Amino acid sequence: MLHSWCVQREWDAPTIVGAEGARLFTAEGRAILDMSSLAECSNLGHQHPRVIAAIRAQAEKLCFVTNAWGAQPRAQLAAMLLERSGFVHGRVFFTLGGSDANEHAVKFARQAAGKPRGWIITRDRSYHGASYAAMALSGDARTAAQVDPAAFRVLHTPPPYAYRCPFGTRSDAACGEAAAARIASLIEEHGTPAVAAVLMEPNAGTNGIVAPDSFWPALRQATRAAGVYLIADEVMSGFGRCGEWFAWERHGEESRPDLMTLAKGLTGAHAPLGAVVLSAAVARVLEPQMLHTGLTYCGHPLSCAAGVAALESYLAEDLIARSRRLGASMLEQLERLQQRHAVIGDVRGGHGLFAVLELVRDRASREPLAPWPQLHPALRELLRAALQAGVSFAARGNLLLLAPPLIIGERDLADALDLLDRLLGKLASDMRRSLS
Repeated sequence: MLHSWCVQREWDAPTIVGAEGARLFTAEGRAILDMSSLAECSNLGHQHPRVIAAIRAQAEKLCFVTNAWGAQPRAQLAAMLLERSGFVHGRVFFTLGGSDANEHAVKFARQAAGKPRGWIITRDRSYHGASYAAMALSGDARTAAQVDPAAFRVLHTPPPYAYRCPFGTRSDAACGEAAAARIASLIEEHGTPAVAAVLMEPNAGTNGIVAPDSFWPALRQATRAAGVYLIADEVMSGFGRCGEWFAWERHGEESRPDLMTLAKGLTGAHAPLGAVVLSAAVARVLEPQMLHTGLTYCGHPLSCAAGVAALESYLAEDLIARSRRLGASMLEQLERLQQRHAVIGDVRGGHGLFAVLELVRDRASREPLAPWPQLHPALRELLRAALQAGVSFAARGNLLLLAPPLIIGERDLADALDLLDRLLGKLASDMRRSLS
């Protein structure tokens, strides 16, 4: 078979035959602590008993009915999402995952705005999926050559990347404000009648950029003033990953988006499912119109039953607050690592169980280990050594992405960070030797 996001002849990954909690079990009988929730999606850990039971019970009753008909778990999950998100009198459209959730959100925004070819503004160093339209929406160096954003009526804008601010600002807050101001100027430049929506990640993303606190409120103010819809891509940041049910909530009710997209933590990855949550205002415009969209398995009953059980689990186990508490503790430990290892240029995140370490050759100049998005051999060796020691970390370019399941044991988390401490010391030592 072909494996995703890798050179096929270099593929060398373990075969997983079982899992429980924060651990994966290989065909060779080894246990691996999962410090990335695999694709930042197993928020509930693996094989969560409540979710497994819900899938089993639903399979006994009804495996499938088309989205054009009604299904009890689909309706129940939609109601729970609207209640939990506060999108009163809104609507939910279920999808297969994050990529098509973002594509559908763009469709709905354009249709509601009456701008079928309206521009969508997204940012560089973003990721919204790997289908062709989602690649156009993404500002991802890995897929940029495959698609022409302008052909999909997509405009890219510099990101609120405070550590390497593209606007040359001197503070995190100023970088966030400058990024939002640039989007406002783009809307003005193209004309409000021509721009349908702005699509942005409020917090966590595989690009490793965590926007300053100033960014999202300023962005919401700019889009509201221009009369342009704001879509929050919460595919990765939702369901406790960033310490709230949805990351935009950190900024208060005034920062509520018009639409938001969900996947990953929606079922804790126990079954494939995505969703678009629409505000009441957007839903009202669409209700008398035909929706020319939908995929065969949208809102699959088994997946929706898993989603209901997942939301019940987040609530019953108080996992959102747990993520916030453990995330703050993890951030403190990572900042202590930064004091010990000059190779750590920046530490960001920590609002929940998501944090980024950006690695550099020189902290003063901020020279990266390797040109983005290349993975330096020393970092590749760190990942290999960690896996050999029974811990799986995720990396992208010069970034280490820490996103363990929200149910991870505190001792397991501490042990993984201790291992990372040792491996970062070895990485720095190996790099010094290679330069001497």
